[in-house]
Amino acid sequence: MQNKTFSTLFIGQNLIQLSAVDSTNNYLKLMVSKSEPLADGTVIMADDQFAGRGQLGNTWISKAGLNLTFSIYLRPTFINIASQFQLNVAVSVGLVNALKGFVDHGISIKWPNDIYFNNRKIGGVLIENTLASGNLKNSIIGIGINVNQQEFDDSILKKVSSLSKILHADVDLKDLLEKVCHCIEVQYMKLKSGKFEELLAFYLSNLYQYNKLSPYKADNRIFQGEIKGVSDEGKLLVEFEGRQHRYGLKEIEFLDNN
Repeated sequence: MQNKTFSTLFIGQNLIQLSAVDSTNNYLKLMVSKSEPLADGTVIMADDQFAGRGQLGNTWISKAGLNLTFSIYLRPTFINIASQFQLNVAVSVGLVNALKGFVDHGISIKWPNDIYFNNRKIGGVLIENTLASGNLKNSIIGIGINVNQQEFDDSILKKVSSLSKILHADVDLKDLLEKVCHCIEVQYMKLKSGKFEELLAFYLSNLYQYNKLSPYKADNRIFQGEIKGVSDEGKLLVEFEGRQHRYGLKEIEFLDNN
């Protein structure tokens, strides 16, 4: 374990690197549960995260030493419970901005917070909030990015990609981590200063399949619909047959456009 410092205001100023851990989110939660003094913006980075988690218990598979797997600890006490999706928007926008510094086209956010290159996933976010007195007390933001991994399991080969596959060159993990921390910090401070509408506009303009007629499956039915936005609580707004419908996680499935 070693500490290094980034050229950011606070995110990554306390950086703890682990050789291996089941999940960086779990590690941070354990630190918090022990009431250890933990600086706002602490980042836990693991060379090998062998039991990473995605949304709703999905597994994030990452080969050791080739990708970015890390978690950020924040105390966004200015966000009330009803508006907690705003943090998801700020983090997703920051992540997209960081990746656009490496890939100049094709990067988008697949609702709610997967990161895509064209039609393939290259990253994802898992935010776990602790609530107190109607507001967020602290948030643990787990992020996984496929960076230098070239080979993937056959079952997901056509659904995923990595920065090195896109760029045909390896990317320095520490440089990418610092860029991501900086970009998330910038958007987080925008959120804190009340500029959510600006963040939401960017989120929507970079939303995968936004305003594009595409196939979906919901309520055991396949249909063609258009994503029109997200609700205040973060539900996906999809229009079809002249009506707008709201869907939460696992309530709607994106189907292949092929």
